[in-house]
Order: sequence, then structure tokens, then C-alpha cells
Amino acid sequence: QLVESGGGLLQTGDSLRLSCAASGGTVSSYPMGWFRQAPGKEREFVTAITRGGSTTDYADSVKGRFTISRDNAKNTVYLQMNSLQPEDTAVYYCARYSRPFYFGAVSSENGYDTWGQGTQVTVSS
Repeated sequence: QLVESGGGLLQTGDSLRLSCAASGGTVSSYPMGWFRQAPGKEREFVTAITRGGSTTDYADSVKGRFTISRDNAKNTVYLQMNSLQPEDTAVYYCARYSRPFYFGAVSSENGYDTWGQGTQVTVSS
């Protein structure tokens, strides 16, 4: 099970860090990803990281503003979000890729089989 935390109500330009912790399981052997779903829209890819943390991938809309990282010793993945904009308003989900020891940062949500419950991030203008 994955548990996200850190969401909240922010203003344009603010920063926020989300955390995703594994409860009763592990994330250290898996690629991980963050996705988000805005009201009335489909869930979309935000960022992903390889199991060792050496390679990352970002959606164009967040590139240069968001940073994914992980601490495998703490079984936790992070999403640092800077320069937040109203269009970043969404429920943010972390997800674990289905294949352990897979080498890659995966952007397609079809490959993820374990999801957190989501955390709301709201950015006001």
C-alpha cells in the first residue's frame, strides 16, 4: 500500500513537497511514478524515477519546476513542486511499477499496478 501526504492549498508561485511512503510493502526495488488528475480531466503522467534514482522523466508541463527523488532506505518517494501554478491543481497519486528490478522510468500508467489514495493540491491565483 502507498500513502501520499503533503498536499494542501497554495498560492501561485509557492512550493510544496509531496511524500509517498510504502506501508506493509516496499518501493526500493521498483520504478516509481507520480500522476495527477485535475477536475473533469483524465489522469496524466507527471514524473517517474528508476529504482536506483539515477534516471528521471518529466511531463513537459512540469519540467524545470518539479523534481522527483527517492530515499530507498526510508521506503519513500518525494515530489518537490516549485513555482506552482493554478493549472497544477489536481489530486496527485504515486504509483509503483508492476515489475521489480525493471530498468527504466515509465511514463505510461498502464504499467503501474499499485496506487496510493491521492493527495489534493490546490493552487489559487
